[in-house]
Amino acid sequence: MRRLGVMAKTAAFFDLDKTLLSKSSTLAYVKPLFEGGLLTRNTMIRGAYSQFVYQLGGADHDQMEQARVQLSEMVEGWDVAQIEEIVNQALNDVIEPIVYTEGLKLIEEHHAAGRDVVIISSSGTEVVEPIAARLGADIAVGTQMAIEDGKYTGEILFYAYGEGKVDAIKRLAEERGYDLAESYAYSDSITDLPMLEAVGHPVATNPDKALREVARDNVWPVMEFRKPEKAEKADKSESEEDHAHDTQKKIAVGAVAAGAAGAVALGVAWYARNRNRT
Repeated sequence: MRRLGVMAKTAAFFDLDKTLLSKSSTLAYVKPLFEGGLLTRNTMIRGAYSQFVYQLGGADHDQMEQARVQLSEMVEGWDVAQIEEIVNQALNDVIEPIVYTEGLKLIEEHHAAGRDVVIISSSGTEVVEPIAARLGADIAVGTQMAIEDGKYTGEILFYAYGEGKVDAIKRLAEERGYDLAESYAYSDSITDLPMLEAVGHPVATNPDKALREVARDNVWPVMEFRKPEKAEKADKSESEEDHAHDTQKKIAVGAVAAGAAGAVALGVAWYARNRNRT
């Protein structure tokens, strides 16, 4: 209940892949991991194919659920430290250049309006956190994997997908006093419909076909981003470049397995589901 004379806090919740980034943050890891000797050539090819499929139509519910199972199976026993360096380099070379400039400006606008910015993604939480820091977000929420003795057990403690995102949003609202009726949410995918419906101001951002239809039926705003950050990279000052580099150096070791396994699992899931359609 809002106290008389006190304005409730609000937030802007953002999906990550194809919303703030022009590509999948997890599938982007396939090539670097192959080059580091961690993946087979067949897995890399599947991942590349899956990135293509994902760019065309995104992922549906069945694909995301299939990816969760495969993520759990593939990550078990992975030594986090072994692939830390590879994923750190991938973040520098792959993630930073695909940030939408329009998304960065939108984050700035929400901050100027006094709102917290929350990035919530099905990618591993340790991967989401450094990306969120690079984008200037206040809070990062991602899929959480169990770790024991420096290795992933294969257990998924929290899957930041579908209703899981809504649960996280509601917990944050309770902890931080967000008025969800006055808050915003942005996503490209129909699988994030529960997240969009959880706030008073949903915005379909680079929407897939199904979400575009829902937005039209509900008269929701639709935003289209066209300019990845790479297009403006040359305009950054040296200090800004150094700041971005320093931020990426702070990535937690746990980012490796969550992101790497996510890349492989999502790749195999999308490949298996779509190759017969091609």
